[in-house]
Amino acid sequence: MKKAIISTDKAPAAVGPYSQAVVAHGLVFCSGQVPLDPTTGKLVEGDIRAQTAQVCRNLAAVLAAKSLGLGDVVKTTVFLADIRDFPEVNAVYKEYFTAPCPARSCVQVAALPLGAQVEIEAIAVLG
Repeated sequence: MKKAIISTDKAPAAVGPYSQAVVAHGLVFCSGQVPLDPTTGKLVEGDIRAQTAQVCRNLAAVLAAKSLGLGDVVKTTVFLADIRDFPEVNAVYKEYFTAPCPARSCVQVAALPLGAQVEIEAIAVLG
């Protein structure tokens, strides 16, 4: 299997042994993004809405490095530190992912990296 790595300085750099995204078999597998500001490397300040917006911008930046957009996403997984934040996350999410929306899963987890409240990973298709 041939694979290609996607990397951009427009999204937070990987903080471990992983890639921002990997292309394989016509699909783009985006690693989970947390709400890091790509210029400072720090969590954005603000509530769950601000964090979700930054996560979506980070995913968009990773996809843009391969000339793709959020409209090319077919599946997302949303990880929340508190499932009660789901309505707020959903309100922001639908500003970035419009119809036809990708398939999606959402789960609560015990904790997220760097104390983030939300993380989203995505799978997109190449045009």
